[in-house]
Amino acid sequence: MRVEKRIAPSPAALALASLGAVAFTLLVSSVLVIAAGAPVGRTYGLLLQGAFGSVFAWSETLTRAVPLLLTGLAAAVAFRARLFNIGAEGQLYAGALAAVAVGGLHGGSGFGAPTWLLFPAMLIAAALAGAVLLLGPTLLKAKLGVDEVVTTLLLNFIVLLFVSAMLDGPMKDPGAMGWPQSVALQPELELARLVEGTRVHSGLAIALVLAAGVWALLRGTVAGFDIRAVGANARAAAFAGVPVTRTLVGVALLSGGLAGLAGAIEVAGRTGYVTLDMSPGYGYSGIVIAMLAGLHPLGVAAAAVFVAGVLVGADSMSRAIGVPTYLADVIVAVSLLSVLVATHAAQYRLRLR
Repeated sequence: MRVEKRIAPSPAALALASLGAVAFTLLVSSVLVIAAGAPVGRTYGLLLQGAFGSVFAWSETLTRAVPLLLTGLAAAVAFRARLFNIGAEGQLYAGALAAVAVGGLHGGSGFGAPTWLLFPAMLIAAALAGAVLLLGPTLLKAKLGVDEVVTTLLLNFIVLLFVSAMLDGPMKDPGAMGWPQSVALQPELELARLVEGTRVHSGLAIALVLAAGVWALLRGTVAGFDIRAVGANARAAAFAGVPVTRTLVGVALLSGGLAGLAGAIEVAGRTGYVTLDMSPGYGYSGIVIAMLAGLHPLGVAAAAVFVAGVLVGADSMSRAIGVPTYLADVIVAVSLLSVLVATHAAQYRLRLR
């Protein structure tokens, strides 16, 4: 018996690997549930019910999934080109701040611009803020070989400090009773609710359209081929005539722009203003979602709903049965590790000789 590498994993092998990863995740999580003194079956039932058991549960899950979908897309696009963008968290905050700067400052006047012009200007400003934030580390990587993991990660802390300074300074809401938050967006710039009486908003439709657009870009365009070629082997791609630096710059603008849009849509759809705790780590969770989806843009949508469901369901489950909400973090982390291991194992097979 020997181990051989498959030319291409079969759909059956990939499906079996996914089922094995799910079973392993549930097994590991069950051990923690038992250690907490709770019944396993009821715990998982409450988690599913809290995430998908009613219209309200679905609306909360989908609301939480919107920023996760966009930051997951940002990570997936960048990772496809082997541009390891760890700075989506900072890019999200930069986009949120830019959105409020366009749609909330100056006494809510927006320079007297009509809503139909101000709303796209707000989104463009947010996308540009995120894109510019990633452009610097990308050029340092392309021209000087500087590790983008370090630069994008450290920029997160710089951006958060800048946001803190702005919320305590020129962008502070004078009616916030001393609480560090920005001025609010104009009411007419807020996103419409998809279901009356819930928080799910039209940003979900925007995120899904962007996911389909990124999939079409990567699958059916010359730019998408260049991105995949650079990600497979940058030196070979350059030898074949692919403009590596230009491709990386384009990827940086797209990836950072998507993360910046996540901030603008979160402000326009849910919070209405910027605070330092606006994101509970959406930028970092986007990396997990991109890896769970195998860097596939359409798979990112499903992975975002899965992660959002686990997080929302864990809150409901914790209130009902007393199991700590940290179980959600364990489920997401173990599922990521098990999917990565299982997918890698599916590339090999045992052959009897």
